[in-house]
Amino acid sequence: MALRLIVGIGGRIGASVALLSAGFALPAEAKIACNKGYQQVQGQWLATPYCQDQYVAQVAHDYGFKASPDRVRNDPLFKQHLCRFIGQDIRIKESCDEVSPSVRGRF
Repeated sequence: MALRLIVGIGGRIGASVALLSAGFALPAEAKIACNKGYQQVQGQWLATPYCQDQYVAQVAHDYGFKASPDRVRNDPLFKQHLCRFIGQDIRIKESCDEVSPSVRGRF
């Protein structure tokens, strides 16, 4: 339908341009860029769960653990296991408090 409209307006040249431009359309890359647990959203750095989990995996790797960001994201028990060992590191303390909160009480 759209091709007929273009052919009707510009003849053969319009059809050629439409076909050429359709062939050069590239898919957009939708990769999230993280920096130390933060994601840039509309010019501001926000702590997002995706980037926080990636940072937990990075810090775990620094400690010698084999942890991929995907496994940390998809396996809460694995994240809890990592946080048991490295959760007191100031870089990821907040992320680890979500899965294993420290109990503070009177006794």
